[in-house]
Amino acid sequence: MATLNTTTAPFGAITTYRVIHAIEGIKNNLVAWNTKRSTYIQLSALGARELDDIGLTRADVEDLNTGFFRY
Repeated sequence: MATLNTTTAPFGAITTYRVIHAIEGIKNNLVAWNTKRSTYIQLSALGARELDDIGLTRADVEDLNTGFFRY
């Protein structure tokens, strides 16, 4: 009687998956960083009155400029 071993993956498949997963993570982090950067730039261009109209203060805008990737 023949059996099929389904508990092992082909050689390199797991490594390939991990590399692809890492690349996707880097891409997602860059997209999130660029979105945050763009939002910060646009909000920084607004005046105090315009920020008050949307319920933000200058301090709220400056809080976006924290973390590893500051601009």
